[in-house]
Amino acid sequence: MKKHERMYQQIEKHGNDLKRIFNLDVDAVKLAKKLHSLEVKAHQLATDYCNGENGVTTENWEEKCEPILKAVRKVLNCTDNYPIFLNGDVRGYALKIKSEYVEKTNMQIYKDWGGYGIIAPEFDGN
Repeated sequence: MKKHERMYQQIEKHGNDLKRIFNLDVDAVKLAKKLHSLEVKAHQLATDYCNGENGVTTENWEEKCEPILKAVRKVLNCTDNYPIFLNGDVRGYALKIKSEYVEKTNMQIYKDWGGYGIIAPEFDGN
């Protein structure tokens, strides 16, 4: 199997995992791609925060995060109190699900080393 085909399968599997977790009736690949575009925006916000650029500060961090989180919640059709957050550490993924919730619900989703659920991981076919 070619690398590109493996990557597509990984994206599709992740989209299907999200569909199952959030009880969604949408195309798995389109779902994953839509969330990936929000991950890119979230990661840029975290980068701006870490570098002190584009007016992102500790004081307005949560305010700046809210439009992205609102969009993620809308795509995933979940409530405001669902344990999704935007991680300000640029060394990893920005859009995550709290590890305690992932563990408590035995959530079958792509995770980082800290056990956080990753909403939009990067797949490269490996």
